[in-house]
Amino acid sequence: MKRYLGLWLAACLLLFVQQAQANLTIEITRGSDRAIPIAIVPFGGESLPVDLAQVIGDNLERSGQFDPLPRRSLISQPSRSEAVNYRDWRAVSADYLVVGEIEPQGSDYRVRFELLDVYGQRRLLGEVVTADPQRLRAAAHYISDQIFEAITGIRGAFSTRIAYVTAQGAGDNIRFGLHIADADGRNSQQILASDQPIMSPAWSPDGSKLAYVSFETERPAIYIQDVTTGQRVRASSFTGINSAPAWSPDGRQLAMSLSRDGQPEIYLMDIASRDFRRLTNNSAIDTEPSFAPDGRSLVFTSDRSGGPQLYRYDLASGQVERLTFTGNYNARGRFSPDGEALYMIHRGNRGYQVARQDLESGRLVALTEGRWDESPSVAPNGSMVLFATQQGNAGVLGAVSADGRASFRLPAAQGDVREPAWSPFLN
Repeated sequence: MKRYLGLWLAACLLLFVQQAQANLTIEITRGSDRAIPIAIVPFGGESLPVDLAQVIGDNLERSGQFDPLPRRSLISQPSRSEAVNYRDWRAVSADYLVVGEIEPQGSDYRVRFELLDVYGQRRLLGEVVTADPQRLRAAAHYISDQIFEAITGIRGAFSTRIAYVTAQGAGDNIRFGLHIADADGRNSQQILASDQPIMSPAWSPDGSKLAYVSFETERPAIYIQDVTTGQRVRASSFTGINSAPAWSPDGRQLAMSLSRDGQPEIYLMDIASRDFRRLTNNSAIDTEPSFAPDGRSLVFTSDRSGGPQLYRYDLASGQVERLTFTGNYNARGRFSPDGEALYMIHRGNRGYQVARQDLESGRLVALTEGRWDESPSVAPNGSMVLFATQQGNAGVLGAVSADGRASFRLPAAQGDVREPAWSPFLN
């Protein structure tokens, strides 16, 4: 139980030793054996500082759903569907083909792309996107979203963002930073710097704000910050623990763990009025709340059964139900977007891994193979789970597909990265 209580602070104080570089890099660690073969031809026309086809291919591969052909295997490089010989692409076992071209349009670029079904010999998707030079990667993420949805039927999440925490220095000289970046780790921006720990960032439902815990006054307090303007307010700074903020789906309330009345309990704060409502009342430690997608209940971690397990609190009735029974450690629960599954940190024989539990059957499956995985955060389309883990002596971000078949890592060039949070859809 002592380790459980210290996870939220030890992750910052013990594992952060150096400053993360501005951007994170991607390392594919395991590809899915069910990935769909797809060929993405370099776009014809204007030469750009961003290789759009490469960004699209990297996005699709990172999802675990697709296996892009390497460029050396591309049998030709058409830029329009009329120039495609489908028989050639069947010969290299490509199920789908993406072609496109780029042309300048004033100070912007006009990007036309097409998605083709190789075996059906038909065009599934065609669109023109206009982007200024600073938005070329965003255009590639948008195109990736459209391709992903056209083939899988699931909305793509490549245009979303992630938040994470880094630190610089060691010992008493650590400097902490809160960053936001594109979902692929690029275009990182530091939105807060502090000489005290920053923890538990959580996105508002519209993606405009982050709630987080900061120790800048030498005791924990919860802040809400606008990610565009930088303006922020202090939401909770009671004596004792102020931790684990979580937004309600409608953005009107913030759940959190407070020890204002003794033991850490789950509270709801009305954001407009700043009124607090205590939900749990138990001699155990209750923490790490997270709302169900329908907003009618929340899951939280409690040691009321003797060790950390996940419980559901029904907001209408006030009834509490235990959800996890596999093993003696299950914490940091996060619902899948459809509300049918729960992701968590589960302690197994090898250590602490990200696990998925089907809520109807109760079946729990470990998705990762790390020893010190923590802080799971689910993509808004439910396809991937982002988490913090160890790579050698460094803290990095990892991600695993919802079925556990594919995974990748997002290490920084230097130093440690922790406390990831995946944003909601941004439009």
